[in-house]
Amino acid sequence: AVPPATAAPADATAEAAAADSAAPAAQRTLYRITEDGSEARFKIDETLLGEPVTVVGTTSRVAGDLIVDFASPAQSQVGVIAINARTLKTDQEFRDQAIRGQILQSSRDEFEFITFEPTGYTGLPDGPAQVGDTLSFQVTGNLTIRDVTREATFDTSVTVETAERLSGTTSTVIRYSDFDITI
Repeated sequence: AVPPATAAPADATAEAAAADSAAPAAQRTLYRITEDGSEARFKIDETLLGEPVTVVGTTSRVAGDLIVDFASPAQSQVGVIAINARTLKTDQEFRDQAIRGQILQSSRDEFEFITFEPTGYTGLPDGPAQVGDTLSFQVTGNLTIRDVTREATFDTSVTVETAERLSGTTSTVIRYSDFDITI
């Protein structure tokens, strides 16, 4: 089975006028991903009692920072993105308990968070970005689930809604076996 891991949709709001005091406010802006308006989700197709079922788990407990360089988006930076795996919810409490206790083991303090640490970007434009633009690109980095870290590449789309607000989606497909996950 191949479960897609998705952090979508995510909203980021400007935390400061400029992340770098040497850069004009309109060029480099710090945005913060917050729980309000953000969601991380996974989707798994499985067979349950002989019937195909699609299981979706979600949480709004997503956090991270990004610095957008509007003059040169390719120079933008994304910090570590963290998802609180303890708060993932599906349509069944029994399944949620299995995810926390056995599958992701997120009830253990050391496995509470799934993290993604970006290491590179592909497809970001060198030229300027402005309000109304939608940027489609890929982010590659280290995805950590429990105590296993693997490289993952996320397909990403971000829209500059206003100078203070970004919205976007990002997704990838991972395999259970790559992260030593058994169900």
